[in-house]
Formats: sequence, C-alpha cells, structure tokens
Amino acid sequence: MTDMAMRDPFAPRDLRGIHTTGAADARLRKRYAAERRFKAYGLAAVSVAVLSLLVLLGTILHGGATAFQSTQVRLEVDFDPAVLDLKGSPTREALLQADWAKLVDAALAARFPDVTSRPAKRALSGLVSPGANTELRNMVLADPGLLGKKRTVWLTASSDVDMFLKGYIERPKEGSEGAGRINARSIAWVDALVKDGALEKRFNTRFFTAADSREPELVGAWGGIVGSFYTLVITLLLAFPIGVAGAIYLEEFAPKNRLTDLIEVNINNLAAVPSIVYGLLGLAVFIGAFGMPRSAPLVGGCVLALMSLPIIIIAGRAALKAVPPSIREAALGVGASRMQMVLHHVLPLAMPGMLTGTILAMAHALGETAPLLMIGMVAFVVDIPASPVDAATVLPVQIFMWADHPERGFVEKTSAAIIVLLLFLLAMNAIAIYLRKKFERKW
Repeated sequence: MTDMAMRDPFAPRDLRGIHTTGAADARLRKRYAAERRFKAYGLAAVSVAVLSLLVLLGTILHGGATAFQSTQVRLEVDFDPAVLDLKGSPTREALLQADWAKLVDAALAARFPDVTSRPAKRALSGLVSPGANTELRNMVLADPGLLGKKRTVWLTASSDVDMFLKGYIERPKEGSEGAGRINARSIAWVDALVKDGALEKRFNTRFFTAADSREPELVGAWGGIVGSFYTLVITLLLAFPIGVAGAIYLEEFAPKNRLTDLIEVNINNLAAVPSIVYGLLGLAVFIGAFGMPRSAPLVGGCVLALMSLPIIIIAGRAALKAVPPSIREAALGVGASRMQMVLHHVLPLAMPGMLTGTILAMAHALGETAPLLMIGMVAFVVDIPASPVDAATVLPVQIFMWADHPERGFVEKTSAAIIVLLLFLLAMNAIAIYLRKKFERKW
C-alpha cells in the first residue's frame, strides 16, 4: 500500500505549492486583499454608526441635563391682606381673584430699596417668574393662616435669570450695558442675590408634575406623559386582541386562496404606509364621521391602533409559524379539536413572540407625531388630562411644539423631554427583550 493510500483523508493538508504559477499567487493575494478591505469597510461603517449615535446622545444629554434643575430665588414675603385688598376672612373665590403680583413686587422692593423708578421696578420684577404669583396663591390656599404674617419663601426665578446662571447667556463685557432683558443692571441684582445665598439651583420637580406653559421655566412634561399613557392604553386594548385574532385566523384557519393572498399582501403593504396617512384616516373617520372628541387620547389611540395592527399581525404570524408542526399533530392525535389545538397548545407557545412584537409596535407608536398632529393633539393644553376623552397632547408632539419656540429656555426643555421619551423607549424595548428571553422556547 502506497503512502498516498495510507494517508488519513481527513488530516489537514498543506496546500502551499499546489498553485505554483505567479498568476495564481496574484489571484490569491487579490482575493485576500478584497476580503480585508470588506472587513475594514464593515468595521468603518459600524464605527461611524456608533460614533454618530454617541454624538447624538451626547448632544441631547448636554443640552437637556440642565433642564432638570431650576433656579429659585429667596424672598421675604409679607402676606399683608391690605396689599391684596382682602378683608375679614376671605373666601376661596376672593383668594383666587386677588392680585398676588403685588406681594412679589413688594418683596422685591423691600429687597432692593434703592430701585425707585418705574422702568427699574419693571426690570426688577423680571427677575422672578410670572408663575411666582400662583405659587404664593397656592401657599395661602393650602394654609390660610399665612395671611398677615411674614415668611421666607423660595420662588421660581425667570427664565432669563435661569439661563444666565446656567451659562447660556453671557455676561456683558466691562463697560457695556448688554442687550435684552438681562443687562448689566439686572446682572448686578443677580450677583447681589447670589452673594447673599438668595439664588439656588434646585431639582426641577415642576418638570415632572406640570403641563405646558407659555413660560419656559414653568413648563412640565407630565401632561404629555399622561396623554401618552392614555393613548398607548387605548392602542394596546384595541390593537392587541384584534391583531392576535387576525394572526391566528390567517395562519391557522384561513383557506389558502387568492383572497387570503390579497389580504396578506395588503397587510404587508399597510406596515409600510406613511403614518400621516393614518392621521388623515382618523381625521376623516373618527372625527368627521363618528364625531369623536378632537385632541383626545381616545382618538389618538384608535389611530395608532390602526397603524400598529399590521406590525402585530405580522409578528404574530411569525410566532405561530415558529411553533413546530409536531405540537399541532400531537394535539390533534389525542383528540383535540382544531380550536383546542390552537388555544391550548399553539397559542401559549407563540405568545412570547406575539408579546415581543406588540411591545415593539407600542414603542413605535409612542414615538409617532404626524398622525396625532392631524387629529388636533397639537393643541396648547395646560391641564393634566383626567380621562381618555379630555383634551391632551403626547410627549412627541410636546417636543415638536417646544422646539418651535424661540426662547432659549425651551431648547433645554426640548432636550430634556427627548431624554424622557428615550427612557420610555428603552424601558419598553427592555421589557420586550426580557419577555423574549424568559419565555423563549428552543426546538
């Protein structure tokens, strides 16, 4: 037996020397070089994508992190009923109608007694937010015993003062008066308050408790968060059962004919339809034909449910297809009906995939703006919605509206709202990953 016959056919062989011509070596070098270039292109593409993502997130965090702090000014307020034109024991209606701005002006005048001219007093009042009047009113409504007493209170500073302390407004150069509402005179007052410890940056709780406002220092994202919650609840209640039922019928019961083929093609096409088309449909059908309330989460949820249905159906059918045929055959073999086979055996195994697709569809719906603009959820809403039929807005639309304001204070609030929205999306995607890992079945 020759050495060639005795050699192990599965042993590694040294292929060097087989191609001995220069042309063959050149082709090998060219092929290996092409593979290295392809790997380099892929690595460069991934690096550019990661770098772009980091730049985007860094820009958002840098612009919005300061919004979670608000500037507060400390003032000695005299809750004098005479200043408010209140007599005896005032009623709640009298307290609501009182001019609380007089207390703020009196406190500022006591803090800066050298300010006497009317223009200077007007500029001095600009150090405090217009919402300070409401803050004082709420204090007295919560504790009427404050009337007739002096208290040291912390009030919200104006957006100009807030932006100046955060470094977004530059200090005028030496010898220059500066321009805008923050000039050299206002900065001198701010410096005096800072020196006395009467200006502090504190956690901005209002951002998580208030709704929209005309003043950037008074805006909050809670109205948009609640509106998004109601809208997503309506979307889930409508889209999930209908989408799961549609996926089950098309995959398990529908006959294979031209009609079902047409339905499948249209479902796949609907998943790619621009979202604004669903907004037009909602405007024409839900508001125009059915007379449902405009700017309400109920209508927004119906529109987003229509938009989410194709995604849920496609994900549901994929989850049903992933269940091995042996499960169906075993259930039918022991006498189960077709309905029992689907509901008791196939559906529980496919449900994790269906839930994952549903959560991803909900995350997609959470970031939608265009269809909700068409049904009027772009309205200026200053109250927190109490039910799905109240006028409301959602977080993406709130971001869109704030981005349209020219004031510098709205820029950081827009970035902060984007951060909150990203956290919601990350949470929903984390839930989807958890459900997939927890209930995933390997066959």
